[in-house]
Amino acid sequence: MHNFYRLIVMLLMSTQVYATTLIEAEIPNAQMVASGRLTVFLFDVYDASLYTANGKRQVVPPYALKLAYLRDIKGEKIADQSTEEIRNQAQVDEVTLADWHSQMRNIFPNVKKGDNITGIYKSPNECVFYKNDSHIGQINNKQFCAAFFNIWFGENTSQPSLRNQLIGQK
Repeated sequence: MHNFYRLIVMLLMSTQVYATTLIEAEIPNAQMVASGRLTVFLFDVYDASLYTANGKRQVVPPYALKLAYLRDIKGEKIADQSTEEIRNQAQVDEVTLADWHSQMRNIFPNVKKGDNITGIYKSPNECVFYKNDSHIGQINNKQFCAAFFNIWFGENTSQPSLRNQLIGQK
């Protein structure tokens, strides 16, 4: 039984090491600088963690946002909600928004409780996405990358409390 617990601890530690390694592979010297939880109508949705290259709470590329899901959600719902969030805060025409929605539907898979999706804003023109340890997609579009990450970090985010937890601004 003692070996069983040792194995569990080792597996949990290796998962954290891998997550850090994955982000550091994209962002050298990445450090987690903040985290927060998204709760909607008393339901916990995910824990969000911000990683930056400089160790400061700044959202200037490169940086990573890791979402650790606390419930099962269909990929289509993730794409739909992301599209709505972008629509509500960005000046984007509907044709462009429809194109982005299609791309996100192709990228975002269904998630189960315990899964992670990590979005890495590598440069102003490049966003890379991972589910757990697998690359799931990339979009090379400056306007999309800014609009997508503004879901969490934009001044008009629908979740200002989470934004404040992540970047420490009111």
